[in-house]
Amino acid sequence: MILVTGGTGLVGSHLLKQLIQGEESIRAIYRDEKSLNKIKHFFILFNISWSDVLKKVEWVQSDLLNPAVLEDAFIGIDHVYHCAAMVSFNKRDKKQMLKVNIEGTSNVVNLSLDYNVKKLCHVSSTAAIGDTTNGDLRTEKNDWQNDGTFSKYSISKYFAEMEVWRGSEEGLDVVIVNPSIIIGAGDWNSSSSNLFLKVWNGLRFYTLGVNGFVYINDVVKAMTELMNSDIKNERYLVIAENLTFQTLFNYISEYLNKPYPSVLVRKWMTNVLCKVEAIKSFLFKSNPLVTKESADSAMRITKYSNQKIKKDLQFEFTPIKIAVKETADLFLKDNTD
Repeated sequence: MILVTGGTGLVGSHLLKQLIQGEESIRAIYRDEKSLNKIKHFFILFNISWSDVLKKVEWVQSDLLNPAVLEDAFIGIDHVYHCAAMVSFNKRDKKQMLKVNIEGTSNVVNLSLDYNVKKLCHVSSTAAIGDTTNGDLRTEKNDWQNDGTFSKYSISKYFAEMEVWRGSEEGLDVVIVNPSIIIGAGDWNSSSSNLFLKVWNGLRFYTLGVNGFVYINDVVKAMTELMNSDIKNERYLVIAENLTFQTLFNYISEYLNKPYPSVLVRKWMTNVLCKVEAIKSFLFKSNPLVTKESADSAMRITKYSNQKIKKDLQFEFTPIKIAVKETADLFLKDNTD
């Protein structure tokens, strides 16, 4: 039996969409009724009935931070996909994010060991990949060192990986995937899916920052192929292309039939905006639209290599323009019908 943590998130939902096509039974963890309603809507978007999902997936409400409760989800489990994580660049969420991403992963690793799980796939992030000193492509071999420039999210994902490697040293077979910014349909109000909503609502600003991007279908395909292979105790960057944010926003604008963002964001502009948003957040107890960490990420030029997974799995990635078009089509279906 397969266990999927974070079954209602972007990666978890698309993973389940693929897994239900197979023969193996599946158990998926969800947090609350609100998240369960979102996943129901997700399957409807792909013309999959909820009754068909329930025939293949056993849904269990659980808590990664409560091992006594979480333990029940591991009974009879052979393979675990650990997709659950908290993503935030808000200082207010720092403590909880570190707890969920590190302690939650530790609990998953410990229970996987206790219940003799055959293999664990951990969904990490490029945020846990170390920097280069000369501007070369970042690879899986780059050592992560906290020099004060990494976000709290980056710190949480790095130490979550350390828990997974600890599990491997204690006898658990593991694989880790480090996807970049994921393009795919999900909750349009959160995660990277929100980029489509921002453009739809008239995004005017862009940066010349560079980052890696990948289609959600490729992330899920990489995960399942690694789990079904003999590969163990390895991690893989899952990157299709390194693009400027301007290029990505232009792709989204094209397929949503919206004007291209036209205002180039300068460094001084982000500094002013971050201060304004910080004051608003403090006064009104709201989440800032932009934080220093998110602004720095959008301005930074960061490029990654995908050669390891292409070599080991003979893996071919979907071009990002195609990924954007297919996701934009789903966005329009979901928001204009």
